[in-house]
Amino acid sequence: MPSLTSDDVRSLQMADADERLSAFDRFAAAPLPTPQQEIWRYSRIGELQLDSYRYGTLSTTITGAESVLVDDATIDAESELDLFAELNRAFMAPIHIRVPRGNVLEQPIVITHTLRADGTACFPRLVIDAEADSEVTVIELFVSDESVTGIIMPVLQVRAQQAARVKYLSVNELGSKVWQIANQQAVGDRDSNTLLSTVALGGDYARVRTHARLVGQGGSTRQVALYFADGTQTHDFRTTQEHIAPKTTSDLLFKGAVNDQARSVYTGLIKIGPNARGAQAFQTNRNLTLSDGAWAESVPNLEIETNDVKCSHASTVGPIDEEQRFYLESRGIQPDIAERLVVLGFFDEVLGQLPVGSHAPELRERISAKLHQAVVPV
Repeated sequence: MPSLTSDDVRSLQMADADERLSAFDRFAAAPLPTPQQEIWRYSRIGELQLDSYRYGTLSTTITGAESVLVDDATIDAESELDLFAELNRAFMAPIHIRVPRGNVLEQPIVITHTLRADGTACFPRLVIDAEADSEVTVIELFVSDESVTGIIMPVLQVRAQQAARVKYLSVNELGSKVWQIANQQAVGDRDSNTLLSTVALGGDYARVRTHARLVGQGGSTRQVALYFADGTQTHDFRTTQEHIAPKTTSDLLFKGAVNDQARSVYTGLIKIGPNARGAQAFQTNRNLTLSDGAWAESVPNLEIETNDVKCSHASTVGPIDEEQRFYLESRGIQPDIAERLVVLGFFDEVLGQLPVGSHAPELRERISAKLHQAVVPV
């Protein structure tokens, strides 16, 4: 039994204590997942020692949300994706952003979570409610020092009403002793547009499970991710693009690179429901293995229950193109620099789709810096 207890939940003294305790009871009554379960296949969940962590909180700053930050976040407990989202429901520290109808926020909202306390389990939750014909961009950063140990279990809930436009970016720059098990959920109504994006650079084992549902005709959603792992890191992504309404569109592009003994996992599902005629769904996962010890797994899936749809999926795992490397080296570029340039070029397609605006040069520099540390002369 984990060291987190129902007494910890009661000690929070929150108005929704009963709902939190119910969520904790559901968590406590169920066995922890194992790699034998399909949704946890290839994962490192068997290494998790949850009883080694105590309840803690993150140091969080928010900029740009002064006019849209509200206190009455409504959580649908039945929508939780797994046990760790239930645990978040019990201990969550929610941030609720509600964008009024017709409002367009020109500047992004930036939320920075810093893990400072050693040996803690933390549970941030971000709820984004975008009312009809509104627009918002939210950037959420997770950071910690290299010396800190801990686990973060964040939950994201996005609700895009009719014709709303929501762009979200999560940036993982956690230290190498921190685990992250994240759940992301998005619901798009008629003619809405959502973007869920991720940049994953840090953490020991970092997992993001995303479920994007299109429930209104004409709605669209995109998922993009850039991830780079070295040392013994593992980046683990599980995605679902679910089409419930007709004439909906989803697109996914995930690109990653692994070096040293690092691993990456991607499993994705396109699910077309029986009433989603005219749906279009696309899924692409590309992976670079930069050393003999690195390993990447890519498993795309389709589940189609109606006709008159257009769907495709593609995945690749392999080393750097030797012709690209040779071309650069033939121009006098050193082998290690040539490799970094090839990887940056590989990532460029994703970088161009991230909702970072003026933060783009800074983010590109962070990625380049990690490549500079990780890629050695060949």
